[in-house]
Amino acid sequence: MDADGYNWNHSLREQWEWHWHNQIRPRLAGLTDDEYFWSPVPDAWSVRPLGTSTAPVQAGVGDFAIDYAFPTPTPAPFTTVAWRLGHVIVGVLAMRNATHFGAPEASYEKWEYAPTAAAALGQLETQIDTWLTGVRGLTEAELLTPLGPKEPFPELSMADLILHINRELIHHLSEVSLLRDLYLHTHSDAHPKETP
Repeated sequence: MDADGYNWNHSLREQWEWHWHNQIRPRLAGLTDDEYFWSPVPDAWSVRPLGTSTAPVQAGVGDFAIDYAFPTPTPAPFTTVAWRLGHVIVGVLAMRNATHFGAPEASYEKWEYAPTAAAALGQLETQIDTWLTGVRGLTEAELLTPLGPKEPFPELSMADLILHINRELIHHLSEVSLLRDLYLHTHSDAHPKETP
């Protein structure tokens, strides 16, 4: 293989894009509001109507906020699908889209969290599209450029950040898939009815 002719940008995107189109996005189809907010354990962190949380920090603008604490307690609280999607949408994608690709400023404190599963999936798709469009436009030289003070590890390259984002997306959205499986297997009303 000729290293000079190799398309590194394509390979970096393909790792996530294949997973998204063939595994994660099909698994998110039909996500209900009950699944979105469901907690299999007491006191899980979630996205909640403003003023209803008991978490030390409730971040967000609008009618819903996400639960947080600084520093994160040990062990970290269990988190719902709503919380995990909020984390991916804002902390993994929207903040990076703003920092690196000119998207609107984003933070946990200034985000309007989705009140429904459908709205959250819409936010997720928008942020993934923005991220992939930005990554697609990077040259080989830009992939190798150190991140600088915009990121916690300034010496790492943009390619390193892309691989990190891929890991974060695969990790957290696989957790969401597992929570959907758990919900399905613990709620008899969620099972499709079999006909004799």
